[in-house]
Amino acid sequence: MGHKDIISKQVFKRILIDVATYVFALELDKVELIETEQQRVEDRRADLTAKVKDKQGQRFILHIEIQNQNRGDMPDRMLRYLTDIRLNHPGEEVFQYLLYIGEERLTIPEGIESRQLNYRYGLVDMHAIDYKLFMAQDTPDAIVMAILCDFKGESASRVVHDLLSKLMQLTRHDARSLREYISMLEILASNRNIDIDIQQEFAMLQVEIEKLPSFVMGEKKGLKMGLEKGIETGEKRKALLVAKRLLALQMPIEQIAQITELETAEIEKLLS
Repeated sequence: MGHKDIISKQVFKRILIDVATYVFALELDKVELIETEQQRVEDRRADLTAKVKDKQGQRFILHIEIQNQNRGDMPDRMLRYLTDIRLNHPGEEVFQYLLYIGEERLTIPEGIESRQLNYRYGLVDMHAIDYKLFMAQDTPDAIVMAILCDFKGESASRVVHDLLSKLMQLTRHDARSLREYISMLEILASNRNIDIDIQQEFAMLQVEIEKLPSFVMGEKKGLKMGLEKGIETGEKRKALLVAKRLLALQMPIEQIAQITELETAEIEKLLS
């Protein structure tokens, strides 16, 4: 399992409810993640497994597998996960879904059909879903999922711009959350190899906002989503990277300092 796969699955744990609601049309009322690690010859773990209750009061176990590559053995793997879950939770109903987020056209079978077995699970290709379904929602969790969907002819740059704008609107009072969602957006975008620097798009969007009359007239505090002072080392590295790219665009150092909240001395060092 690649590092990108592991991170992506951590992202989906955070947005589990919105995945269930908008992708699988499940209206959940309560969610409790459960561990599913089993040992035989090798360690293995289902991606997302949770005890849930829907709004009608029905209780069941929800298993969602995230896949970004076409694997012909996925039906067998899904069946193995099912038997493991059923053995650990006897008598409980299990709903299984495979969510495909890869770049290539989906070719994974929907189950197993043989003389001995007729087995099916839900299979959803995120590329078949209109990204506007998620753009229309008012939760950041739903917005970040739009990056995996069908852009309906829109350029990736335009879609990323719109997603960042919506995220900024929804998190305008919480800069930390905004950074987290932008990081999630970057991770999910990497699954479909979108060749766009999201951090740079974000920085340029900030520049656009600063040109708005409402920004000039005193809404700077509510609209500006710059990087905070005293952020962790990883976040500071991102700020320096954005500053370096803006320098390459010949943006004035004072303006870069305002966007990134770096000291001008730190930015000047990048020129040496």
